[in-house]
Amino acid sequence: MNPAPRPAEYSPGSLAFRLFLSAMAITLVVLVAVGLVLSSLYRNAAERAFDRRLDVYLKTIVAEVANAADEALPDPVALGDPLFAFPNSGWYWQISLVSKGETRRRTSRSLVGSVLPALVEQGITARPGLMRQGYARGPHGETLRMVEREVDLGANERYVVCVAAVASELEEEIAAFNLALAGTLVVLAAAFLLVVLVQVRFGLKPLSRISQVLADVRSGKADRLEGSYPDEIVPLVKEVNALVDANKEIVERARTHVGNLAHALKTPLSVLMNEAGTRDDPLAVKVRDQAGVMRDQVAHHLERARMAARVSVVASVCEVTPIVTSLARTMEKIHRGKDLAIDVRIADDVHFRGEEQDLEEMVGNLVDNACKWASSRVEVEVCVGRARSLGDRVFFHIIIDDDGPGLDPARRVDVGRRGRRLDESKPGSGLGLSIVHELALLYGGRFELSSAPIGGLRTEIVLPAAAAPPPASAP
Repeated sequence: MNPAPRPAEYSPGSLAFRLFLSAMAITLVVLVAVGLVLSSLYRNAAERAFDRRLDVYLKTIVAEVANAADEALPDPVALGDPLFAFPNSGWYWQISLVSKGETRRRTSRSLVGSVLPALVEQGITARPGLMRQGYARGPHGETLRMVEREVDLGANERYVVCVAAVASELEEEIAAFNLALAGTLVVLAAAFLLVVLVQVRFGLKPLSRISQVLADVRSGKADRLEGSYPDEIVPLVKEVNALVDANKEIVERARTHVGNLAHALKTPLSVLMNEAGTRDDPLAVKVRDQAGVMRDQVAHHLERARMAARVSVVASVCEVTPIVTSLARTMEKIHRGKDLAIDVRIADDVHFRGEEQDLEEMVGNLVDNACKWASSRVEVEVCVGRARSLGDRVFFHIIIDDDGPGLDPARRVDVGRRGRRLDESKPGSGLGLSIVHELALLYGGRFELSSAPIGGLRTEIVLPAAAAPPPASAP
């Protein structure tokens, strides 16, 4: 018997997938936000550290400017950093003197005659006595990080001192930090999602156990949900058990009522039959006929109630192969006068989730009907279908073909009607196929008619399959 395929635990419709997806979305949002905040904080810290280095050079130059003679432009040799002497090294200083409407400048050798832009011209302002800081475009198109300060010595003498360095060093440091931060956050996200994965699997394990126990209840292996469950699931378990108990009670009550009604009608019907049997007039004949019909109706509905009750509380599983094989051999003997050949093909390990006598009744009626109409050959095949998911039931098919005259499609709809006989030349009461149809429906299956490949009628019943019952333990 083919096992039912298990669905993907993280399929788009599963609860585990939704929990994992929501956790992943929240994790990504939080980590991205944390990454942006940390990157911004580090950039600010790196810029402040870089600015402090530039500020040291700036204060050194301002000190020499303050000690310079009137209208003199000092050459700050106290800096002591050779980078200011190398041409285009990326480290620059500049002193501008504004006096009597004229502007004179002295620059570091590294500027090679170029001039640094003024931050004040870019809209960067500062309070009096404080430095300005920001980014500007350098003489060769590079991005510079600059600090700038104005020194007012009175007598219409105002100095503007600025120190600048290429921002590539700062940006490389920030980029290295961002790369390390991104790698750390990716590893952290992977670890967190792994933890979430384990947590989801562990947290939803009781639901998988409930699903398995419910499948056992449906297949007849268990009567109720038993076991220990988390506090959040205990109310669900109690409600399901209460529903199972209520269903059994309703079925038993309905069965009792139908039985009581049937037994209550049997005595009056027997009296009518006995009284009418003593007379031969037309009225007595009519009474006997109608009383017989009523008796058949009562017997039929009593049997139907019995079948419905048995199906509703089914707790048994039977093997299909010996039942079908035995019925085929029996029908060969019953119809040996027609010299019929009954071929049986059965899949391995097929089990019916229901009562053995119901399966015998259905298969026996169908094989007997096929033997009545067949010319020389009857074929019986049993195969198992597949369930689409774990929650779906597995069904098996019993297909019976004969090489008889077949049945017109327009007349097939009458076959399942109780007491309807399509040909009076064949023996029978017309109840066999009706019983098959009703039993199949009671078990959640179906009964179908079609044309057989070998030329006659094909009858097919689809019934619920079950796993093989566990072997009985040795005493």
